Amino acid sequence: MNSTKRFGPRYGTKVKKRVAKIEAKQRQKHKCPFCGRFTVKRVSVGIFNCNKCKKKFTGKAYWP
Repeated sequence: MNSTKRFGPRYGTKVKKRVAKIEAKQRQKHKCPFCGRFTVKRVSVGIFNCNKCKKKFTGKAYWP
């Protein structure tokens, strides 16, 4: 729950664990559907960018 320390004692543990799980998954590198490498990073909500082949594409809100 490192990313949820900013909430302090608020909101309860279930909510903070759920947020931590989503944030950990969205910040990891994802596999590019075009070149197949794990170089895709999330730019903003639903927009992803591959650093290798320079393709920009859409996906779900937190992961492609």
